[in-house]
Amino acid sequence: MAKISGTVEFNIEACKGCELCVEACPQDCLAMSPDLNHKGYHFAVLIDDTCTGCVNCALVCPDAVITVYRERRPTSSRQPAVTSEAAI
Repeated sequence: MAKISGTVEFNIEACKGCELCVEACPQDCLAMSPDLNHKGYHFAVLIDDTCTGCVNCALVCPDAVITVYRERRPTSSRQPAVTSEAAI
């Protein structure tokens, strides 16, 4: 059976630094950047390659700035698992 792994992408300019995603991550692979976005907030970043694509971070994000991707290894096809981006 293929191992499922994941990764996340953040809209760092829209992130308000609430840290809910960091707290929700069971793999402890997210952290707040020491850098600031243009609004003056520390934004979330992926710091470890242990993401499983569980989507907890995207589900708790109040600002809908996280997209989670899952992939089955050894194949390299990236498929969106869920996106927290609000429909326009």
